[in-house]
Amino acid sequence: MLNTFKPLQSPEQGDIVFALNQWYIAGFSWELDHAAPLARTLLNKPIVLFRTPDGRAAALEDRCCHRSLPLSFGTIEARGLRCGYHGLLFGADGACLEIPGQDKVPGKCRVPAHTLVEKDRILWIWFGDADHSTPLQDPPDYPWHADPRYEFRGDVYHYEAPYQLIHDNLLDLSHLGYVHLRTIGGDPSTHMQAEMKVESAGNSVRVVRHMRESKPPATYAAAWPFADRIDRWQEIEFEVSHLRIWTGAVDANTESLDDPARGGFHMRGLHGVTPETDSTTHYFWTMSTNRRPDGGSNMDQVFEQTALTFEEDKIVIEAQYHNQQRFGAGPQIDIHVDVGANRARRIIAGLTKAPTISLSSTR
Repeated sequence: MLNTFKPLQSPEQGDIVFALNQWYIAGFSWELDHAAPLARTLLNKPIVLFRTPDGRAAALEDRCCHRSLPLSFGTIEARGLRCGYHGLLFGADGACLEIPGQDKVPGKCRVPAHTLVEKDRILWIWFGDADHSTPLQDPPDYPWHADPRYEFRGDVYHYEAPYQLIHDNLLDLSHLGYVHLRTIGGDPSTHMQAEMKVESAGNSVRVVRHMRESKPPATYAAAWPFADRIDRWQEIEFEVSHLRIWTGAVDANTESLDDPARGGFHMRGLHGVTPETDSTTHYFWTMSTNRRPDGGSNMDQVFEQTALTFEEDKIVIEAQYHNQQRFGAGPQIDIHVDVGANRARRIIAGLTKAPTISLSSTR
């Protein structure tokens, strides 16, 4: 069916309104384990991230209030971050603590600070509206990074594409059979005909897909000693700023795919989709996986295979966005696998009070 989708054009900076009063992922703990500040633009805002010598993670506007040099050009000291131009020293709260050669520090000499919380090896940053600069709730939990049954590793990718195209991709895993043939894909028809259930609650969407009696894809067969055919699951949980995707498989007809304690091969993915600008995105991801039945680790292999699949997705999404820019606005059709992505887009549209650009106006 035709719909009212209009591909995103090349927007002017700041045209797109992002959902506020949310925790977004700004990075990972290990990115601040170096003795240098980290510059990162998030939701069109230049931010400098750093860790003080006492271990505190902090986030400030990346601009000195004296002559506007990025503070990310500075150096980290015991009390905070020192500007690399004239040496003004700023604490983790943004207050200027010292002006070299000047005894008095004006009270207005400070830079905006952002609430940054380090939790489960994730750096969560709060972006609130004018009435909610203080967080309304704690950052989300992600227990799999500390679960002794799992090992995990992660990375950061940069996309030359708007963030909601990444949401669309992650909420529709039917593409695995076509885009990821060498790794986690498998038979394309199996993916397109998977049993699928989509649920919505508040600002979240949950998509559950089951593929029974299927052939193990290359990544699964290499990572786990399956006997033959497998019953495979994909459980996708969408939140405004991130997605949690639990995929895996058991030997066919051995366990219920509805049992939360089922065994087999597990891959639990964290996908932090944080807008950089209107048309570029930071993609923060980790993959947690369980050990083989003999106790051996498959982390290296799973990480490498996962990274390969995300690189393949990146190529597709950036090419998709380029083509949307090239061809301009025009009708597109909706098919059965788009339900989850459509609901997520309507949630974002409602939170931003922006016209919906969902894939479909009818689902």
